[in-house]
Amino acid sequence: MHRLSITVGLALAAFHAGVLAAGPAASEAPAAPCHTGGYRLVDGSALDLGPGAAGALRWRRPDGQTGALARQADGVWTSTLGWTDRPDGHRLTVVDCERGEILFDGMPGKRRPLMQIDTRFQGSGTTLHGRLTLPPGDGRVPLVVLVHGAERSSAVESYSLQRELASQGIGVFAYDKRGTGKSGGRYTQNYLTLATDAVHAMREAKRLAGRRAGGRIGYQGGSQGGWVAPLAAKIEPADFVIVSFGLAVSPLEEDREAIAFDMERAGFDAGVQRKASDIADATAAIVESDFTDGFEQLEAVKAKYGNEPWFPFVRGNFTSYLLTTPESVVRRDFPALLEGVPAHYDPMPVLANLDVPQLWIFGGQDRDAPPFETLRRLDVLKRAGRPITTATFPQADHGMYEFEIDSKGERVSTRQPEGYLQMMVNFIKQGPAD
Repeated sequence: MHRLSITVGLALAAFHAGVLAAGPAASEAPAAPCHTGGYRLVDGSALDLGPGAAGALRWRRPDGQTGALARQADGVWTSTLGWTDRPDGHRLTVVDCERGEILFDGMPGKRRPLMQIDTRFQGSGTTLHGRLTLPPGDGRVPLVVLVHGAERSSAVESYSLQRELASQGIGVFAYDKRGTGKSGGRYTQNYLTLATDAVHAMREAKRLAGRRAGGRIGYQGGSQGGWVAPLAAKIEPADFVIVSFGLAVSPLEEDREAIAFDMERAGFDAGVQRKASDIADATAAIVESDFTDGFEQLEAVKAKYGNEPWFPFVRGNFTSYLLTTPESVVRRDFPALLEGVPAHYDPMPVLANLDVPQLWIFGGQDRDAPPFETLRRLDVLKRAGRPITTATFPQADHGMYEFEIDSKGERVSTRQPEGYLQMMVNFIKQGPAD
């Protein structure tokens, strides 16, 4: 599967592919606090260590390489490639955890003295938990607020970007979305509420950073954050917005485009795509009714197309869960899991009137949030003079992960694309390239 098994409940709570981007972190237990950090090896290269699967660690390099680390009986941690089970030859020895001294592939390294300040601050009607991470020293730095996706895990505990960007000389503020981690309030997917929380997070980040907040200050949002971050920047101006694997279409349009991409990848023609759109119509009707109606229509299309060769390839976004979940469970559980989601939300009015410089980064093989219509719309806005930069990593899936195909034909993530992190670093520090 794509990095790990995604349960139906968790996936539907996310509604869209944002949960897949955060999938590894969503099921990974925190490592011992003294392991977690940004490290500098003696050759000058950077290494990040953070939470992995239960009892394990995960290492990351700025070029996108990553692996899972499991502790062996002799105390050495051995690595497997990405989210595969295949050994990659990398080894970690923790020389002194408290002092932050390690050996990675035999090369000595030292944990960087990143500065972290935990805080509780007032969001939109509730108290939220956040963390500011600053590079060492007392110099002025640009500042970015991380706006997370639809996942229910703690961003403060799981987001490696806090350390990865801080190790590149950027101040980073992460916060637990309402109803997650140590934040109060009720979990919601109402984009306006979440954007207002993001504005409050930006204010708190500036307050904590004080005189160290210098230069550009803005947002980075992944997946669902791609709907929320631009809205936050429209409510209260920022210097930049970065959207990673987000969309400029509605959640319902996302699912429809994902089904069309399913058919295209499987080699079926436009006629089959038109048939598959009947399934998208049926599942959209169920969502629009708040899971109270439309089930007969879905059963009818399943009976009509269930034996056709293309039907097993229909995945979509939320459609796959409606196709495989009993009606009684959908009626009982899904309204609460999807509370507040604006299924018809149109982000274009905000984007058409947003003068903040934006960087949109896509995966060319993103099967959960296909970028093709979004790229077309953003191109229209660029021609109209909006300050938008787009970039696509052709072999990346959702979450900006490259992958390989396993023996069962499933995608297994291996790494992030080379240049992805550096592209964000450059945009935060310098803005759009000339």
